[in-house]
Amino acid sequence: MSKAYIRLLSPPKQSFFLFGLRGVGKSTWARTCFPEASRIDLLDQSLHGTFLVAPDRFADRLRALRNGSWVIVDEIQRLPGLLNEVHRFIEDKKLRFILIGSSARKLRSAGVNLLGGRALRRTMHPLLPEELGGDFSIERALQYGSLPIVQVSESPTDTLLAYAQMYLREEIQAEAQLRNLSGFARFLPVAALFQGQMLNAAALGRDAGVQRTTVNGYLRSSKTHWSPTEFQDTKPGCE
Repeated sequence: MSKAYIRLLSPPKQSFFLFGLRGVGKSTWARTCFPEASRIDLLDQSLHGTFLVAPDRFADRLRALRNGSWVIVDEIQRLPGLLNEVHRFIEDKKLRFILIGSSARKLRSAGVNLLGGRALRRTMHPLLPEELGGDFSIERALQYGSLPIVQVSESPTDTLLAYAQMYLREEIQAEAQLRNLSGFARFLPVAALFQGQMLNAAALGRDAGVQRTTVNGYLRSSKTHWSPTEFQDTKPGCE
């Protein structure tokens, strides 16, 4: 059985977006903290297809719930148009939503309804030293990072490689963020060697075989914009 770590993120009392890398533990945390919540998983291809063709079926699911109920919507970036219904049911039935997504960028770029302050924003990060406790190893963290799926893996090198390949395929290629996917694939391991150092875009470009301007584009697209509320309530919440 995989070891469960206590995360420092405490559950808000109102609707919120929960963003973070794939495999960081968002869905597991949400199920643990909100065991009574109704769950709608848009990774379910059948459910995704149903709501894509008939968004009113999503509204029907929400209409059947009691006022004030919690609802988990996993992978919300796959159908961002559903946020209009989320907005409506926050207002009409006081439903409270946990809107889980791996791509805040995709929601922003789609120009969708981000609920106008009706939902907070939280981000789940890879496991922190405080969360790992006695399992924390600076050597392991520097070599493999601290994603939960890598941390508990018996073959962390293979798991991390599979994760990187999945990231390229699902987060980058599937969202059509890059024209030159092979260049980005070369850029990633080179950039990793500069961890903790001052970055030189020209040097990175030479080593990865891409233009300096291309490297600048990669770095700009990877910047994360934090909201001040994301760092509030970071005390042990749910196991």
